[in-house]
Amino acid sequence: MASSSLRLEHLARHFRSVRAVDDLSLEVPAGAFLTLLGPSGCGKSTTLALVAGLERPDAGKIYLGDADITDIPPNERRMAMVFQNYALYPHMNTFENMAFGLRLQRRPKAEIKERVAAMAAMLGIEHLLRRKPGEMSGGQQQRVALGRAMIKEPVLFLLDEPFSNLDAGLRSRMRTDVKRIHMQLGTTSVFVTHDQEEALTLSDFIAVMRDGKVVQFGTQHEIYRKPINTYIATFVGKPRMSLLDGRLTTVDDAIAFEAPGIKMQLGTVSSLGIKNGDWSAVQIGVRAEDVKVGRFADHADGIEGVVQLLEPVGSDTFVELSIGQATLTARVDPDFTLEIGQKVNVAVGGNRVHIFDGEQGNRINA
Repeated sequence: MASSSLRLEHLARHFRSVRAVDDLSLEVPAGAFLTLLGPSGCGKSTTLALVAGLERPDAGKIYLGDADITDIPPNERRMAMVFQNYALYPHMNTFENMAFGLRLQRRPKAEIKERVAAMAAMLGIEHLLRRKPGEMSGGQQQRVALGRAMIKEPVLFLLDEPFSNLDAGLRSRMRTDVKRIHMQLGTTSVFVTHDQEEALTLSDFIAVMRDGKVVQFGTQHEIYRKPINTYIATFVGKPRMSLLDGRLTTVDDAIAFEAPGIKMQLGTVSSLGIKNGDWSAVQIGVRAEDVKVGRFADHADGIEGVVQLLEPVGSDTFVELSIGQATLTARVDPDFTLEIGQKVNVAVGGNRVHIFDGEQGNRINA
């Protein structure tokens, strides 16, 4: 199946005083899977509507490959879109819903039958071809909606929160299906969600948005491991990253973090890649998996902490710890027995610490 790159240049869409999309620029390579991630009202769905041609930009350009499609009607953009409400024709069965676009293109009957059968087999819905939407579950309807979109062989596949109406188990299964289909077909895909777990699972690239702007664009690894500010750091990741307020102190080349009741050795200036500046007031961020918890008897190399809360989630247990005047979340093995109020030894790997300036919240280490 053909695919094409997507490029947005200084795109803007305003609704009176609301800047839903504000000078947004990004580029998606051909065949890549991009997720627009952000909270409700950040502009991600409006951006998708602009790409689809359902909204007209107030400024900026949209390119599909080398072609400027800003003023091209939606039906001529060679795109397919899947919505959160499925948008299936209720009076048509699955075969008719999936064949509808091909019939509009006046494809031969034999070709339509063959392509519908092939797509139904890929999605595992062959047994649903004679059922109407009202006779199917939400997950089955979503598979039909995916099939109807993909059967048109679009060069760009758009998905607007397609799993939001499904329960947790179906959401997980549909994520797997969408990832598999994307890898098989290689179509450039743009996916909108407020669920950071979906974004991390599916994406080649993630654009995290806020107030109509892209705050950070990068790979899943870059967004998760190198957040550029505290907004990205706390929005992406589950549980959310712990942030501790304090200051940095330097002795020779060694850097330590200090806060009331806490002194933590982080490493050297060169190993941490600290930017030049006066960083007396900082926040350090720590992911739960980078916090090591041990018995209090082994406290020599760590910090004293007190267990405040235990949250077992099956394969892991998340532990809320009080250290000094701060709170830190750690991930431990479920077989590691802890009790509320228990004193423990807490250690943090310096090479996994995220350091942000205390005023703007911007990242200051490599």
